[in-house]
Amino acid sequence: MFIVSTVAIGLFTDLFLYGLVVPILPYMLQDRVGLPKDQIQSHVDALLAAYAGASVIFSPIAGVLADKTSTRQGPFLLGLVALLLATVLLFVGSNIPTLVVARILQGCSAAVVWTIGLALCIETVGKENLGKTIGSIFSFISVGNLLAPLLGGVLYNKTGYPGVFGIGFGILAIDFFMRLLVIEKKVARRYHLVNSEGNANDETPAPEDNEAANGEEEPLLGNKAESNEFQISADQPAIARKIQILPCLKNPRLVAALLVAFVQAALLGSFDATIPTVGQELFHFDSLKAGILFLPLGAFDFVAGPLFGWAVDRYGTKLAAVGGYTFLVPCLVLLRLPHAGGTPQVILYAALLGLCGVGLAAIGAPSIVEAGEIVEKYYEANPEFFGRDGPPYSQLYGMTSMVFSSGLAVGPELAGELKQVIGYGNMNIVLAVICGLTAVLSFFFIGGKPKVLQNR
Repeated sequence: MFIVSTVAIGLFTDLFLYGLVVPILPYMLQDRVGLPKDQIQSHVDALLAAYAGASVIFSPIAGVLADKTSTRQGPFLLGLVALLLATVLLFVGSNIPTLVVARILQGCSAAVVWTIGLALCIETVGKENLGKTIGSIFSFISVGNLLAPLLGGVLYNKTGYPGVFGIGFGILAIDFFMRLLVIEKKVARRYHLVNSEGNANDETPAPEDNEAANGEEEPLLGNKAESNEFQISADQPAIARKIQILPCLKNPRLVAALLVAFVQAALLGSFDATIPTVGQELFHFDSLKAGILFLPLGAFDFVAGPLFGWAVDRYGTKLAAVGGYTFLVPCLVLLRLPHAGGTPQVILYAALLGLCGVGLAAIGAPSIVEAGEIVEKYYEANPEFFGRDGPPYSQLYGMTSMVFSSGLAVGPELAGELKQVIGYGNMNIVLAVICGLTAVLSFFFIGGKPKVLQNR
């Protein structure tokens, strides 16, 4: 439980500090750097891109490095050091290069915490509880993503930079102490073996390792045909033996899980990019009131996330993925209904955003749980290929982080361009079509072949 809480705090810190700084970036560029107003938007976009680009590039690197180290605590703490340094540079930075370096360090830190954090979760709770765990974590960190921009804007108006970064450093301190106290499951097992046998050189594997090695544990692959599906050929190139996630990518279910994660992130990015401007254009909201529009979206995601995570553990990934993306189709289409007006139109828009929050809660866990299950099945079918280190979870979630960060980068750009060219209502029609296609993709691939097609 403590490890899961630490991972949740780490992800919360990452998103909170990201969102805390975003609303004050224009003021930093204008007041500190002295940029003219006509250059501020382009530089804000560049700073956002620096974060996303660094996260995309460093995520797979973080995954490979984490799987090659004996413990994940070191890289986990190193990621926090990078985030601390980034926050300091943002606090004192007065020129563009310093701010760019800070955003790159933030992106690298995000890659580490998402990659190692998700790997720690599945190693700690096991795949049977992963859906509920991921659903709860995503619900918790959505609060940070929701409150940070509002809090950043309010603190900047009331206290200036010291207030904004003061709360950031406080959260970093809590995160640091929690990460410092983490003892991984496999490390604890080593201590247990040493204490129980009184011999530090005892190489006796844990009970579950013996069962797996002797073939006494009931196989999870179900049948021989499925086992063959996950078999890795012996003639793998050298790079595949070093980066063991690569042979797993031939499985269409894993590729589909990554695509689903990309669409999920793109949807989140599109909401971030368009809700404030819609609030301003339709209801003449200022930045604070426009930010409040995120409350129904985040609140329903927060409440429903653990419930849908439990459903994933109980009923599998297909139902949540297909149901969630199908549910989002009419919700997005209906977002074209609100128009300029008073309180009734604001309530209508907020209610529709709340329904979208339910859909986002449903699609939070399936892609991550599905990817973890597939890689575990590859490990069960090919224990000699993966060796004693077990499934390459860090490499997997490094790739997931890369794909998710790409979606967060593409989503705002796509939504912003579509909104400007074809209007907000038609933009949501396009997003609804994407959700519909993702639901079809999930039906055929997520959770395995549909039962109606298994005998064909």
